[in-house]
Amino acid sequence: MTTPDRTVADVPHRRVIGIDFGGTGTKGGIVDLDTGELVGERFRIPTPRPATPEKVAEVVEQIVAELQSRPEAPAPDSPVGIVFPAIIKDGVALSAANIDKSWIGTDVDALMTERLGRPVEALNDADAAGLAEAVYGAGRGVKGLVIVITLGTGIGSALILNGKLVPNAELGHLEIDGHDAETKASAAAREREDMPWKKWATTRLQRYFSHVEFLFTPSLFVVGGGVSKKADKFLPFLELRTPVKVAELRNNAGIVGAALWAGIPHTSES
Repeated sequence: MTTPDRTVADVPHRRVIGIDFGGTGTKGGIVDLDTGELVGERFRIPTPRPATPEKVAEVVEQIVAELQSRPEAPAPDSPVGIVFPAIIKDGVALSAANIDKSWIGTDVDALMTERLGRPVEALNDADAAGLAEAVYGAGRGVKGLVIVITLGTGIGSALILNGKLVPNAELGHLEIDGHDAETKASAAAREREDMPWKKWATTRLQRYFSHVEFLFTPSLFVVGGGVSKKADKFLPFLELRTPVKVAELRNNAGIVGAALWAGIPHTSES
C-alpha cells in the first residue's frame, strides 16, 4: 500500500491555488503555504447544474484563470489542488455526494490536469479541511492522532497522525445503536428534530464522540462545520477524556487544504 508522505518543510512552491468544489458553489484562492493564509480575495462561481465532470472542469478553468491573472499569483506551472465532496483514491472519485453521479469512476487528477495544462491533485473535502486544521489551525503542533469532525448536513471526518493524513475515513457512517451515525448526530438531524442544543449534545453527540473516542483514543478532537460557530451552545456539555477544540479556518479550510495537498510533494513507500 502506498502512503502519501507530506511535510511542509519541503514545499517547492510557496504559493499554490486551491479550489473547493461544493454542491452549490465552487470557490478558489491563492494560498501562502508558509502561513496557511489566503493571498487576496477568494473567487467563487456557482456550481453548474448538472454538476457533470465537463461542466465543472469549465468552472474550475475559469476560477484558475482569474486567480492566475492576479499579480500575487503563483508560478503558472505550479500545481493546483481541488477538493471534492467524494471519496478520492489515487485521484479517482469513488462516490458522489451532492454532485452528479457521473463523477463516480472519473480520474479527477487526469481530467483537471489535461484541462488546466498543469499538475492537479484532488482530495476529499473533509480530508482537506482536516489537513488544513492539523497543519495551520486548531491541531497545529499536536502529536499523535488528531480527529477532525465536521457537523453539517452529514458528519465529515479526517484522521491526521503526526501531521500526516490518513485519507477517506468516513466516520459519519459508523453504525451506532442500529443507525448511520450522521442520521442522528449531524447538525441537520438536530434541526430536523427541533432538538435543544443541550439535549443534542448530551444524547446524540455524546454517544457519537464517546464511540469514536473508544475506537481511536485520539490526542485531540477538532470540531468544524457551520455549527461550530455556535460551539458554546453544545461543546461544554460533552464529557470526554480527549480535549476538544473548535476549528479555526472556517470557510477557508477546504481551499487551504486543497492547496497544501497539491503543494507538498508526494513520496511513496510500499
